[in-house]
Amino acid sequence: MEIGSVLQFLQDKTILVVGATGFLAKIFLEKVLRVQPNIQKVFLLLRAADAQSATHRLNNEILGTDLFNLLKEKLGANLKSFISEKLTVFPGDICYEDMGLKDSILKEEICNQVDVIVNLAATTNFDERYDIALDLNVIGVKHIINFAKQCIKLKVLVHISTERDGLILETPYHFNDVPGLDIDAEKKIIRDKLDGLQKQGATDNEIKMAMKDLGIASGQS
Repeated sequence: MEIGSVLQFLQDKTILVVGATGFLAKIFLEKVLRVQPNIQKVFLLLRAADAQSATHRLNNEILGTDLFNLLKEKLGANLKSFISEKLTVFPGDICYEDMGLKDSILKEEICNQVDVIVNLAATTNFDERYDIALDLNVIGVKHIINFAKQCIKLKVLVHISTERDGLILETPYHFNDVPGLDIDAEKKIIRDKLDGLQKQGATDNEIKMAMKDLGIASGQS
């Protein structure tokens, strides 16, 4: 799809961005706000303890970066009202069902309004702890897909898992299990390993290294 047609498509659309403080997410958000100001709204999911913490992260880790200087210059005195109108930030965590969204009213609003979901929440560390990588890059994606199925207007789900690959899915969804991959079995392996390490009195660093080694061994099996 050409850039012009993408911008036209996004006009009057409502977007949910997951993992909004990431490098690619910030570039995407700045670009959309600057070149297609006629979007309807952007919901931003941020990992945070509460709404106040999520807003703090928005202002400091996203809007407060140099990347948004051009947008600030373009909008000038209208920046605050534009941001207030276009952005809705909320705390969540893709490691949980419904992405950890506890506000039922906000959840209903998102599910009823969102046209596009852009998932940029992932660990791109190829030496990551196995438990963290599985939670974010596998189970987290499953939770996002399940949430997407509840969005009645959804037209496109864009998923970027690492810097090397991505996936664009259009409704209706057709997802099949991956042969040889048993998520419940992998979760049990992790849980048993962690329990064993904790019973042995392993230090945090020892647990971290053991989880990394487990991920390497799993990837080679």
